[in-house]
Amino acid sequence: MVTTTLISSEEYLAQEAQATHKSEYHAGEVVAMAGTQFEHNVIIINLIRALGDCADKHDCIILSSDILLALPECEKYVYPDVMIVCETPNIVRHEKRGLDILHNPSVVIEVLSESTASYDRTEKMDCYLKLNSLGQYVLVDSESVEVKTYTRTPENDWLMHTETDKNKTIVIGDCEVALNDIYRKVGF
Repeated sequence: MVTTTLISSEEYLAQEAQATHKSEYHAGEVVAMAGTQFEHNVIIINLIRALGDCADKHDCIILSSDILLALPECEKYVYPDVMIVCETPNIVRHEKRGLDILHNPSVVIEVLSESTASYDRTEKMDCYLKLNSLGQYVLVDSESVEVKTYTRTPENDWLMHTETDKNKTIVIGDCEVALNDIYRKVGF
């Protein structure tokens, strides 16, 4: 029999503010974050670079995976790979210890890896899509050229688009991004 000790979100936030490594909170359970593979990291940097100037023109902010995101309807706190915020950021600082928690991303981007792909495509996606501020969820494969975008319609439905042609572009937020730029210097 496996026994799991559950902690409250406040206990988690207090621990996370003092931690030397990142962990996520999943409805009482603390899940340590693993390191990433080379391709995963290169794709994140490429995305941030490709989105940078465009986001500035639209008065948006790009955030890396060092900002915690609150998913209150799922009782989770997670570190998405990239987020874009196009409204005034709703940031809560936990106990003045430097742990900032975002509550209103406009776009969330996850770069899929073998260990996280299933979770990012299912449970995590379900939680992200419940965020009222979210207009788009983007999944970028790190093992093959494939980008899936889920975009909220004015009717509050979600439209999915998949692109696998490196010579094409996709729209992320208000920005047009070439897949060649996303996968630059990735070895496939």
